[in-house]
Amino acid sequence: MKRLAALLVLVALILSTGPLPGVFEPAAIGRGGAVAANDRQAAAIGLEVLKEGGNAIDAAVATALALAVVFPEAGNLAGGGFAIVRHKGFFAALDFREVAPAKANRTMYLDDKGEPKKGASTVGPLATGVPGSPGGLWELHKKYGKLPWARLVAPAERLAREGFAVDRHLHDRLADPTERRRLGQFPETAAAWILAEPMAIGTIVKQPALARTLAAYRDRGPDGIVRGAVAAAVEAAAKKHGGVLTAADLAAYRPVWREPLRFSAFGWQIVSMPLPSSGGLILGETFGQLERLSWPKLPRFGADRAHLFAEALRRAFADRYLLGDPATTRADAAQLLDPAWLDRRAASIDRAKATPSQEVYPWPGDPPRPEHVETTSLSVIDAEGNLVALTTTLNDLFGCGLYVPEIGFLNNEMDDFATAPGRPNLFGLIQGEANEVAPGKKMLSSMTPTIAWRATPDGEEAIALGGRGGSRIPTHVAQVLLDMIVDGDSLAEALGRPRLHHQWLPDRIEVESDTLSPETRAELERRGHTIAPAGLSARVFAIHRLPDGRVEAEGDPRGPSGAAVVEPER
Repeated sequence: MKRLAALLVLVALILSTGPLPGVFEPAAIGRGGAVAANDRQAAAIGLEVLKEGGNAIDAAVATALALAVVFPEAGNLAGGGFAIVRHKGFFAALDFREVAPAKANRTMYLDDKGEPKKGASTVGPLATGVPGSPGGLWELHKKYGKLPWARLVAPAERLAREGFAVDRHLHDRLADPTERRRLGQFPETAAAWILAEPMAIGTIVKQPALARTLAAYRDRGPDGIVRGAVAAAVEAAAKKHGGVLTAADLAAYRPVWREPLRFSAFGWQIVSMPLPSSGGLILGETFGQLERLSWPKLPRFGADRAHLFAEALRRAFADRYLLGDPATTRADAAQLLDPAWLDRRAASIDRAKATPSQEVYPWPGDPPRPEHVETTSLSVIDAEGNLVALTTTLNDLFGCGLYVPEIGFLNNEMDDFATAPGRPNLFGLIQGEANEVAPGKKMLSSMTPTIAWRATPDGEEAIALGGRGGSRIPTHVAQVLLDMIVDGDSLAEALGRPRLHHQWLPDRIEVESDTLSPETRAELERRGHTIAPAGLSARVFAIHRLPDGRVEAEGDPRGPSGAAVVEPER
């Protein structure tokens, strides 16, 4: 009877505070470096680079290039991204985000009545920004790489030439009726990917034109892609289907090194991506508010924590409305991470009830206009402690849907602009004039490659992570970090826990299954929150260096991933 009574008490306690903690498979752990990425083959290629003496930057580049072949729905040469690097103790941020083509303009997605044209910014090459990945990966290696460039490109070229096997994930994507209709609009895409029957698991996919492009990239660097035959093929495909991207746009693109965004929280030092990514600012502003509200002292999994987290996100995403290209943004890190502003934001949160989003104005308090997810992420650490958190994207799954055999799927990043300021984009985000379309301008992003570290009595502890999933990336990266740096979760536990999301507008908390207990959900609703099931989830990929020098790597259990260490523990 005593044992039964104790069990009942335990069940009651769990139900009163949140979901069951679950059963988590342990992360890959060992020494000598590690890789975590969207795909097992790609992660294995990065691991081989580490074993051959390459550093974390080499492994990150080789993994990203492999993803461009074996993960075609998001891996890319025709997209862009960001990288946060720690190399020999110094931090750097590389911005190879796409830019708007020279012929882009602020009304290109509106009809003659000023209304958004359906699908114009998401389907077809009019939605395509100038790719940054060819220049970005090359620049990353040029500044910090160790092994020869050709060694890093060779595995991806081989996979494209000899083929790779379709896995369950890709099969399901290509079998999805919605994707088949969207991709089937373009003969080039249909011929390569949309067969009479969906590609069976195990089908070997060879991409000879992409292999030739990778060989040119291996031999000539970015010029093998952004000049000559490949660039001409991209321009011809874009023009054929109503786009404005040109070979001159590709040749003119340059990646940019930026000062990383730095802040401290919960005893850790954190480095993340600055504008044009909003992810680092959302992370910093959210953590700053939670620290001021003594969030770690509140019961884990309870309504108080969930309420404050949602309220902090509500305010951080409201401020996102003012952000855009660093050249045009109406607010920046100096303002939004200023202690006085964080004090003000935290003080505006009512612990007892939700604040309606229409009452939460962006900094410095101007009301917004009335309202008329896909990436790859990888994290790498080497034996010397160098770290890379790298995220690249096409925006939507399979980008704009148009497949150019020489380079892969073109992105649809133009939808990340405020193509119609004040109206929701693909991810439901409401954006302002600071992020409206203009030639050569960078669109705002939610990508959040991040490195966190702290000194301990036993040695340094460090985490490198990032995610894929549009506007959910910063909220999910934040939760994984909080689980680890506040609550002491292992890497596997933090990645496996159910998560929630709030992005100001629409005014609701989105929750994954089992995120909230019935009691917690009821209490949040009593406080005025609207709870909705999560339509989208971000997937986070992370590396964790323990104070004793061991490293662990893990991919998100929500989808395909690969993680491995150089010298695994037996």
